[in-house]
Amino acid sequence: MTSTRTDLERSWSAWHSEREEELRAPHGWLSLTALHWLTPEPTRFDGIPGRWSAAPDGVVITATAADDLVVRTVREPRRIDGTVTLHPVDGLPGTLVEMGRAVIEVVRRTDTHAIRVRDPEAVTRTAFSGVPVFPVEERWVLDARFEPYPQPRPITVDAVVEGLNHYFTALGVVTFEIDGQEHELVALPGKTGGLSLHFRDATSGDSTYPGGRSVRTADPAPDGTITLDLNRVVNLPCAFTDFATCPLPPAENVLAVAVEAGERSPLRPDHH
Repeated sequence: MTSTRTDLERSWSAWHSEREEELRAPHGWLSLTALHWLTPEPTRFDGIPGRWSAAPDGVVITATAADDLVVRTVREPRRIDGTVTLHPVDGLPGTLVEMGRAVIEVVRRTDTHAIRVRDPEAVTRTAFSGVPVFPVEERWVLDARFEPYPQPRPITVDAVVEGLNHYFTALGVVTFEIDGQEHELVALPGKTGGLSLHFRDATSGDSTYPGGRSVRTADPAPDGTITLDLNRVVNLPCAFTDFATCPLPPAENVLAVAVEAGERSPLRPDHH
C-alpha cells in the first residue's frame, strides 16, 4: 500500500466517521417519524398535541400549557398557551417545537406548510449500523475545473415529493474526466462555502439511491482548478427516510458512467 493511498484512506475514514456521527444526532435525519401537510383547517394528528393549520403567512398552532409544547427561539424557549403563528422560510430548516424528548419541525416547502416529527427513539436511528460504501480508491480523486457562468443563474428542480419544487442558484459548470471521457456537472453553492454537485449516474436505482447523490468541493482556485473526491459522495436525507422533501438533481446532471464510489443505498430498518 502506497503512502498516498494510506493518507487517502486515513483522511476518508475520519471524514466518514464524522459523517455517520452527524447522521446519528438525536434529532438528525434518522430521527424522522412523521410528515403531515397542513391545510387551513385546524387539525389534530395522532401523537401530537394541539391543533395545527396553515395560514398565508405561516403555521398556526393552538395548544394549552398542559400540552407541554415549547417553541425554540433565539432568546429563550416559549411554552405555547393559546394560539401562536410560526413563520418558517421556504427551503430552510424549520422552526422547532419541543414535545418532550421529540421535536416537531415546522417547515415551508414551495407554497405549502408541513410539520414533521423528529424522535430520538425512531427505529431508523436506534437500529442504524452505518452507511454502506464502495471501496475507497485513488482513481476517484479527480482533477477538475470550474467554469463560472457570466452571472449566476436561478434554477428550479423537482423534489422527491410530487408537486414540490426547490429553487437554487447555479454558479457554473465543473468539468472532469473519468476513464478518459469528459463529463460536466452544474455546480450549486455549498452550504458553508465551496461547491455542491448533485447528480445521478449509472448506479442510481441499482446500487445507489434512485434520487441521486451529492458531493461537496472546496472553493475553486483562482484559475478554476479544484479537486473532486468522489469517494466522498453522499446520500441525501431522502435515502434514509420517507419523511424528507429532498430536491432531485438538475436535469443536466445525469452521468452515463457508473460512479462506484462513495455511499451506496443505505439499509433501511423501517423497510422489509
